[in-house]
Amino acid sequence: MTTPSLPVRPRPARRAARRLGDWLRHRYRTMAAGPSDAGMSTAEYAIGTVAACAFAAVLYKVVTSGTVSGALSDVLDRALHAV
Repeated sequence: MTTPSLPVRPRPARRAARRLGDWLRHRYRTMAAGPSDAGMSTAEYAIGTVAACAFAAVLYKVVTSGTVSGALSDVLDRALHAV
């Protein structure tokens, strides 16, 4: 008594099935990892820009204050009269 043999798929079909399996595993791992943080850099740049502008505003107020302005004027006067 002979046992019926299973049909053997041709090699190109096996290769295609293997590629499909690899692709499906890759997609599953990518989806399981969760969403990427691709948009975070834009938010970080926006926060950094706002912080830099705030620092510039504070620095401008300090430099244009009476005390600092007077000190800078004294330094310039001494430098010009030293010549």
